[in-house]
Amino acid sequence: MSKTITLRRVVITGLGLVTPLDIGVSNTWAKLCKGESGIGPITRFDASQFPVQIAGEVKNFDPGVYIEKKEIKKMDTFIHYAVAASQEAMDDAKLTVSGEMADRVGVYIGAGIGGLPAIEHYHKVLLERGPDRVSPFFIPMVIINLASGQVAIRFGAKGPNACAVTACATGNHCIGEGYRLIQRGEADVMIVGGAESTICSTAVAGFAAAKALSRRNQDPQRASRPFDKDRDGFVIGEGAGVLILEDLDHAVARGARIYAEVIGYAMNSDAFHITAPPDDGGGAVVCMEKAIREAEIEKRTVGYINAHATSTFADRVETQVIKQVFGDDAYTIPISSTKSMTGHLLGAAGGIEAVFSVLALHHGVIPPTINLDTPDPECDLDYVPNQARSCSFDVAISNAFGFGGVNACLVLRRWEPAGTE
Repeated sequence: MSKTITLRRVVITGLGLVTPLDIGVSNTWAKLCKGESGIGPITRFDASQFPVQIAGEVKNFDPGVYIEKKEIKKMDTFIHYAVAASQEAMDDAKLTVSGEMADRVGVYIGAGIGGLPAIEHYHKVLLERGPDRVSPFFIPMVIINLASGQVAIRFGAKGPNACAVTACATGNHCIGEGYRLIQRGEADVMIVGGAESTICSTAVAGFAAAKALSRRNQDPQRASRPFDKDRDGFVIGEGAGVLILEDLDHAVARGARIYAEVIGYAMNSDAFHITAPPDDGGGAVVCMEKAIREAEIEKRTVGYINAHATSTFADRVETQVIKQVFGDDAYTIPISSTKSMTGHLLGAAGGIEAVFSVLALHHGVIPPTINLDTPDPECDLDYVPNQARSCSFDVAISNAFGFGGVNACLVLRRWEPAGTE
């Protein structure tokens, strides 16, 4: 006999951010809505001989604010960011894990690349000083699932613990898979999102060699320019975005403040190319259609799309995807790429952009796409150029597409207390 599973509703009760704009949700959101840029010259290493000398670095981050001194050295920076964003999200949700509840709280936080700076550093140590000088913490510093592991240890979360490693779709996949776990009743709470910190010489050299990065070194704050005719590549960024997902009944029972509801999620593959999408964006079209179908909404109710748009040629493909999904209505939907301000956070992109989408729903404000001065003729939709827009709406979509042809789409709905009826 087949077993019937009643899918549970999943809501968002906490948010946490570490971004190139600022540390913390309120400060980052304020700067995002003002159209400020977090891009500047690289300071993590001497980039003077590199063709790319700009990045979206996190500034003034002190891991000691969040992590005991003796524990800091056991983690690479991407884990520091994951812990910090998770702490803010848990505090925001006013959630404490205790007793029998621990087995019902899980973690799903991923990264696209993980501890590359530590790999780079300890490879140099190995060559110059020998194997005895490599830290015994080196391996757990760099393994991607240790972001989830460290967060679980910190909060005593003994439920499902895993991570996605799917390039630039990582954050969305982690959120979506955490949503599925709660839907199916395997957890009541999931700490989900993405973290990344790979602004090091190896990563910048590699992405630059692939011709993926902007070389607008003399004008860093204008370098990330999604949908603009003069875009010349993405700007690498770093940080973390974490959300607390919760079973609706669990959240209501403890009197939690609810930001929004997750109502749809889909993932699939282009099966086309290691880095590029097909010109027709066919895989992304199917992915968005599946997520919308799961959400059981009319397409006309979608009031905002946080685009994946990275400031590369693929921006025109995503434009075509949105047109295929929404038809003529595509021209009426506000769309923005917040990467214009943060740069591209790789595995953390989906995490912070989901937080931005939730905040847009919650506050009724759509963040802008800055640096959109000369629109690409093939990118002719409403990208909310250069200024935020006040706009009350009910449904937001957050897209994420990554190397390897991976696609992920989240559908979020604004929360109304009447939604518990």
